[in-house]
Amino acid sequence: MRNDHADERPAEPPHLPRLLDAGDGGLVVELGSDISEATNRQVIALGDALGRLALPGIIEIVPTYRSLLILFDPLALPRATLRDEVHLLWPPRVADSARHGHWRVPVLYGGEHGVDLEGVARSHELATDEVVALHSGAEYRVYMIGFAPGFAYLGGLPEAIHTSRRTDPRLKTPPRSISIGGQQTAISPPLEIPSGWHLLGQTPVRSYDPRRAEKPFLFAAGDVIRFMPITPGDYCDMCAAAEAGAEVALWEPA
Repeated sequence: MRNDHADERPAEPPHLPRLLDAGDGGLVVELGSDISEATNRQVIALGDALGRLALPGIIEIVPTYRSLLILFDPLALPRATLRDEVHLLWPPRVADSARHGHWRVPVLYGGEHGVDLEGVARSHELATDEVVALHSGAEYRVYMIGFAPGFAYLGGLPEAIHTSRRTDPRLKTPPRSISIGGQQTAISPPLEIPSGWHLLGQTPVRSYDPRRAEKPFLFAAGDVIRFMPITPGDYCDMCAAAEAGAEVALWEPA
């Protein structure tokens, strides 16, 4: 039955995050409304702080661009208790934890591996080499993992190659695609997935691999990524190595 007085609850103080119920076992902590590194740092810091509490009943903590989804067992952890704990943790101490670091991700740009590279270049009146230089010369932040297993949403795309999403999304795109859409770039998992983003290249890196039992998702929110152009020969060699279980992305601890 609908509670006609639900919206009459006093508003939370403006300095506290907005808390939104998401079903019986979910709580969304909303910290902002746009793509902002400062907001995302707060999201990750709050998630890390909540995780360290090891509250009984917490099932999963999922950081996104501007909010934190907390999945919990309401029989083990009352919603009111969880809300109180979130408020007690606010504001969190914002600092990159030791689990975040820098990745160098190899990419074979253009041709059959990046079928939209030439179109993106034309739309910005650039040469394809200039697009590659801009894309691979930037430093990106992993804002969140989602949509498909291991799909990494990255912020930091140079403004010169901001590109509106395709008007005709594809039902299938190649595994491990590197794409751009709007002000974002992304790394696809080793799966064929639908996408309306522009495909610039492919990486031999497997952002999701169930064989990595301890860490099936390679990247985490808060990681920093730089792309490294490679040759077709390097790409084939690295794909073979990745297929055999080797890690071909270069990890540099923060």
